[in-house]
Parts: sequence; C-alpha cells; structure tokens
Amino acid sequence: MTNVECFKAYDIRGIVPDQLNDDIAYKIGRAFAEFLKPKTVVVGYDARLSSPSIAKNVIEGLIDGGSSVIDIAQCGTEMVYFATSHLNADGGIMITASHNPKQYNGMKFVRAKSRPISGDTGLNDIRDLVASKEYTKSNNNSLYTEKSKRYDIYPEYADHILSYVDKNALKPLKIVANAGNGVAGKMINAIKDKVPFKFVEMFFTPDGNFPNGVPNPLLVENRDLTAKAVVENKSDIGVAWDGDADRCFLFDGDGNFIEGYYIVGLLAQVFLKKVPGAKIIHDPRLIWNTIDIVTSNGGTPIMSKTGHAFIKERMAKEDAIYGGEMSAHHYFRDFSYCDSGMLPWLLIAELLSSTGKSLGQFVKDAEAKFPISGEINSEVKDAKAAVNAVYEAFKGGAISEDRTDGISLVFDNRRFNLRCSNTEPVVRLNVESKGDKALVAEKTKQILEILRK
Repeated sequence: MTNVECFKAYDIRGIVPDQLNDDIAYKIGRAFAEFLKPKTVVVGYDARLSSPSIAKNVIEGLIDGGSSVIDIAQCGTEMVYFATSHLNADGGIMITASHNPKQYNGMKFVRAKSRPISGDTGLNDIRDLVASKEYTKSNNNSLYTEKSKRYDIYPEYADHILSYVDKNALKPLKIVANAGNGVAGKMINAIKDKVPFKFVEMFFTPDGNFPNGVPNPLLVENRDLTAKAVVENKSDIGVAWDGDADRCFLFDGDGNFIEGYYIVGLLAQVFLKKVPGAKIIHDPRLIWNTIDIVTSNGGTPIMSKTGHAFIKERMAKEDAIYGGEMSAHHYFRDFSYCDSGMLPWLLIAELLSSTGKSLGQFVKDAEAKFPISGEINSEVKDAKAAVNAVYEAFKGGAISEDRTDGISLVFDNRRFNLRCSNTEPVVRLNVESKGDKALVAEKTKQILEILRK
C-alpha cells in the first residue's frame, strides 16, 4: 500500500523523497487520469529542485492512464489555471509547494474550466486510488513523446493579465520586484516590455536552493529585504511573491509592509470603478474596511467562509467580480475565479497611476479609520475549549455574533474573529475597531490572556 500522507485537505504537500517522490508522482498521474478521465491535462511546475522530475513522472502516469498532456514547463500556479481554461483542457496539475521550505514539494489540481479539486470534490478519491492500486509504468518513451506536447503559454498569459488594466493610463512607476528565486521573475519578464514601469529586480533567477531565503514574504527576515530595497531605490511600491507566485505582498514607498486586508479594499475600489454596482466577496476575519469601501463605491459586499473552495463557489453563485482574503489570496471572476499573484499589484499600480496618490496615502486612511491587530496565532492545548472561554467572557456585551467561520463578536465600535485551525492546535485571532487603535491593543491583550491560560 502506497504512503499517501502527502494528501492534505486542499492539495498535496510533503517532504521529498519520504512523503513525495517520483514513484508516488507517477501513481498520482495514473489516479488523476483514472478518476477524471480527461482527454487533455495541462502540467506545469515551479522552481524547486525536485519539480522537473516529479512533473515528468506525473506526465508519464497521465499518459499511461490514457490522457494527453500539454506541458507548459516552469511557470506560476495561476498559469496552469489560465492554460487549463484558455486551451479548453479537461484538467490541470501544478507541481509546487508554494512558500514551504526547499525540502518540500506538492501539487495543486483543477478540472475543466479551472475548477478546484479539493478533499470533497475528488482529491480524496484520487488519494484512495493511489493508496489501493498497483500501477505499473509502461516505460513506453515513444508514447510519452507522442502524447506530451510542450507549449509556451507565456505570451498568451501576458496578454490576458494586461487586458485587466488600461495600459495607456499607466505611469512610469518604479517598482521593487522580489521574486524570491521562485517563478515570479519569469512572469514579470513576460510583461515588462509591455508596461512603462521601471522594475528593480531582486532574486529573479529561479533557484530551488532558495539562496536568499525561502520565498515566503510573511517571514520578517524576508520582508525586510524588500522594504530596504524600496527605500534605497526611492521606489513607488514594492512587491514580493511566494514560490509559485499565486500570492503577492505589497510595500508602500516608505517600505512599510501592507496588510492583505487593506489590499482587499483597494482592489474592491478598483473593480467598482470598472464595473459599477458589482458584488465583492470577502472573508469573515476582518470586514469593516472592506464593507465601508464597497458600499461607499456603490457595490455589494458579501461575506463567505474562509478558504479558496468556499470563496470561488460563492463568487460563482453570486456572479461576483472579485473576491479577497486578508491572507493575500485574491480571486477574479474573469480569471476563471482563480487566485492570482500578478493581477493584484498590477491593478494597484493602475490605481496609483490614475489617481496620482501613493499607496501609503490610500492605506493610511484605511488604517486610521479601521485599525487592526493583525492575525495572531496562539498554540493551545484544547482549541475549542480556549475559544469557548473567550466567547463566554465577552458574549454578554456583544451586539451580535456570527459563525460563518469561527466566532465573530460585534460590539459598538469593535469586533473580533476567533478561528480554530483545521490542521493543528492553533487559534487565530483578529481584532478591529472603528478609529480606535488603543482599543484594539487593549482588547487584543484581554482576549489573549483568556485564550492562553
């Protein structure tokens, strides 16, 4: 029986070669073909050292399973999503472990029209096939060559993402671009000659050794590199990506890291100018800034449970043009409801170009109006008991409560959301207020004291 501990709730992640290797990759390809019965599958991979070999074995598994493959080689995750829809493929597989350390690898799956495949929509079925079946490789190299076609998707992808902005309105902004030795550098290279921006390029060469640190901009030590470069180069903004470039993180002209929550509001504003009256989906953790911006710009804010599968499903149901999570996942209706790490910064650059305002000006207004704690994680022995203790302590003064995702309690001029992690004994806290930064600090301290008893 094959070890399948690399299968998680939404994707595949594991240490190479113990939890994920060429043999398991081949079986995953076979199982994907058996489960989905796709005629054609798009396959791409990130910059990790193990990715080309894992991709090769996935491709051979798919072909032995009866599928043909469009091999788009090294790319960002969103490029697999784009290619699957754009080329009318029946499915797509991206080989990536995103922001995880270099010893990891993984996979993300979609079916036709780039609809995600997660635990309850097929991933568990694929897992069970991998665990139970004894697949034998044909080693038919001529068949593999015949049924796998290399395809350069970069030009079509570049044209598509640039269609979201008015290129004539773009100003020659100076942008620090930290690719983190992932694949973002290649993606920027595909568009940089078509936009007026001057890029200060950092770590553009894909290198799975990650010599400048794991590509995770949420790590302070990595964040500081981008912030320093913005200040030293007197740039308008800074952008840093994770390893597979499906998330980007922004810095203002003073090198300040911008919380993803405020970017959701800015992107909502951008889309409501383009499509008046549109619906905007947001997660429940922090909401007031988003609601304020969406309603004041004539849109309709709609709250959804956290997580890409829930956000995408709700967007499709509501025909929402954009959905955003405070964790820097941004989803776009016209991008097959998929998340992108390229569209957010590009749309923000368009906003700055058209208004003449700086990112700092936009964000400072929002930060003053709706200050936040930032997400705080607490390791506790019993997560449910800890959350309930906080609930019992504060429920009496609450105006309302919501359980869309975890517990949200609303008071006169403050609210908080408390969520248990699905995978570990960790509780995640977010606190926000209406214009009272000191109150946020006070209530955050009180909640954490109860939570961590």
